Amino acid sequence: MRVTNIRAYRIPTGGVRPVLVEVTTDEGITGWGEAAVAYGLGARAAAGAIADYSPRVIGQDPRYPRQVYHEIYDNSFWTKGGGAIAFAAVSAIDQALWDIKGKALGVPVYELLGGKFADQAQVYANGWNYHCNDAVEWAKAAERPLKDGYKILKSYPFATQQPGRTLTHVQRRMLSPEELTRAIDRIKLLKEVVGDQAELMIDLSGGINNDQLFRVLDLCEELNVMWVEEPLDAFNITGLKNLAGRYKFPIAAGERVYTRNGFRNLLETGAIDVVMPDVGNCGGVFELVQIAAMAEAYNARVSPHNCASTLCTAASLQVWAACANAMPLEIYPYLPESTGYVQVLKNAPENRIRNGYLEVSTDPGLGAEVDAERLQNYCVFDYKQEAA
Repeated sequence: MRVTNIRAYRIPTGGVRPVLVEVTTDEGITGWGEAAVAYGLGARAAAGAIADYSPRVIGQDPRYPRQVYHEIYDNSFWTKGGGAIAFAAVSAIDQALWDIKGKALGVPVYELLGGKFADQAQVYANGWNYHCNDAVEWAKAAERPLKDGYKILKSYPFATQQPGRTLTHVQRRMLSPEELTRAIDRIKLLKEVVGDQAELMIDLSGGINNDQLFRVLDLCEELNVMWVEEPLDAFNITGLKNLAGRYKFPIAAGERVYTRNGFRNLLETGAIDVVMPDVGNCGGVFELVQIAAMAEAYNARVSPHNCASTLCTAASLQVWAACANAMPLEIYPYLPESTGYVQVLKNAPENRIRNGYLEVSTDPGLGAEVDAERLQNYCVFDYKQEAA
């Protein structure tokens, strides 16, 4: 079997921009993957990187995705030491190859990684209050995911919703006095609304300086939150070392970190209790499983980051199932309600969620049936067309 073509798709949908890759073979098996840069800036760059990597993949045997990974990593020069955009492109191609391998063998991807550890994943709800800015409505929005059966809720107390965007985070590493008061009120009111009905995850997005940060972290400890995510900038390794052991709650991080090397640096700080690699930008399927295994050696757990299309959810679920130390998986249950949303799958995993749990699919490959016809207008790269 050989790879004969690669296409990249950039899909504006619901305020985000998922980038999907389609890899076709000479035996008629097609694999799909996603570069997890759906929010923020970088979708065009990721699609461009997929195009740049394509010549290294055409003609390769897709049943050996690790060899293709190294063909890209070892021979594209800038990928070594490259950034999240470069590895998002690698990750998308890698997912598609594992998808092909699973389909060729008639088994889910997790079977190729040693099998699954559980039949269903507990999931936590994110994005349930993006439409709110004031503290009261922001907290009251939690009533909906609670009613829908979610037992873990994640939120961004520092963020502000902007028209035509998802969220705007902290500017110049500080909050105004009014913004800091709002953030503290949001967390306190959210705890009042939720009570003991669900656990709370607080994501700070690496936003603020220490003088404001410690006030918020002290409150999080007082309220016994489930974890605090990204208390510091992703590259502030020294700052993380200084946080190690200071608080009783777990610290989670990793959505902006890539490869085993990046996560080793994170874990060596001694501060990280939960690593959050994203299968769509950490380096792909096998890279995430290796990161999770390395985390075990540091006595840490893994909760795959997941904020993209439903295809990325399907891929995330496969690697989640193959990790022995997995924690609940991230879900945006209400994203399909966003204006202009484009559903890329005919069998979205989110539709299977019941009472905060998602059944692990037994379908071959990534278990994702992509609506290819719907995506045709979003194709931005076709290797065969460009090579003609």
